[in-house]
Amino acid sequence: MKAFTYERATSVEAAARAVADRPGARFIAGGTNLLDLMKLQVETPVHLVDVNRLGLDRIEDTDEGGLRIGTLVRNSDLAADARVRQRYAVLSRALLAGASAQLRNKATTGGNLLQRTRCCYFYDPDKPCNKRNPGSGCSAIGGFTRNHAIVGASEHCIATHPSDMAVAMRVLDAQVETVDGQGRRRVIPIADFHRLPGDTPHIDTNLRHGELITSVVLPPPPAGRQVYRKVRDRASYAFALVSVAAIVEAAGGTLRQARLAFGGIAHKPWRVAAAEQALAHAQPAQAAGRAADAVLQGAQGQGGNDFKIPLLRRVLAGVLVEAMP
Repeated sequence: MKAFTYERATSVEAAARAVADRPGARFIAGGTNLLDLMKLQVETPVHLVDVNRLGLDRIEDTDEGGLRIGTLVRNSDLAADARVRQRYAVLSRALLAGASAQLRNKATTGGNLLQRTRCCYFYDPDKPCNKRNPGSGCSAIGGFTRNHAIVGASEHCIATHPSDMAVAMRVLDAQVETVDGQGRRRVIPIADFHRLPGDTPHIDTNLRHGELITSVVLPPPPAGRQVYRKVRDRASYAFALVSVAAIVEAAGGTLRQARLAFGGIAHKPWRVAAAEQALAHAQPAQAAGRAADAVLQGAQGQGGNDFKIPLLRRVLAGVLVEAMP
C-alpha cells in the first residue's frame, strides 16, 4: 500500500471540497472495496477524506411516500429496516444476497453503488486492463470469462458490475442525491448513474471528481409482487452469474405489468423497456421468451460465459412463475 494522507470531514460541504480541490483524493466510509484495492495498488489515492461522521446514516420517510436512505446507512441496517422489508422487499433480498454478514455490517449504501468491478484481471496489476490503465488492453478478452458481460460490453472492457443492491435500486427507479465541491446539489436517476464501458471503461459513473453521494431516494413502493433471484457458483459470498430483480403485477394468471432489472450480465444494472412491454397483458409462459429476446438483443458470449445466455432465459422464466399470485 502506498503512503497517503488522511483527514476526517466535519461537514458534507467540507468533505466534497476537500476531495474536489485535490487530484487523487478519495472519500472513504466502510472501505470494503477501496482498502482491498489500495493493498494491491490498483487504487493509489494520495489523500483520504473520512465521511463516517457526517450524520448521513439515517433512513427517513419522504413526503411523497418513499424513503430517503443516507449514503452511510450500512447494508445490514438497510436490509433489516422494517419499512424496507415491507415496502421494498426486492431491495432487502438483494442486499442479503450480497457479500457476507461481516461485510454487510461495514459496507455503505453509497459505497455499494460505487464499488469497482471484480474482474480478476482488474485486480492483477501484472495484467493489462483498460479499466485500471486506459489504453493497455483488456486481458479478459480471450482469457477467463465465466463472470463477464454478455451485453453492453465493448472491445475495451467486458467486465460486469458486481452490486446486487444496484440491480434492485434500478428496478425501483431510485434517485441518487449528491453535492459537489462548490456546494451544488443535484439528483441523478439511477438509470443515468452508471456508465457502459465504451472506449472509457475506467470511468464507472457520471459523478464528477469531488462529488459526494449524500442519499438515495426511493419513490413510493410500486404495486405488485417483488422478487430477487440470484444464480451464483456458491450459496453465499459469491457474485451473480445472472440475477433478476422483478416487480410483477398480475391477476387471474395474466400479467398486467412488470419491471425487470438484471445483474451479472453487463457493466451496469441492465433494464430494457422492450422486455417489460413484452410482458404487459400477457401470459407469463408465452411472454417470457419474448422478454428474454429483448434483454439479450445483441448478446455475445466470450466462450467461457456463453452459458449465461440460456441461463438468463431460465432464470427469467422461473422468476415470472414465482411472482405470479
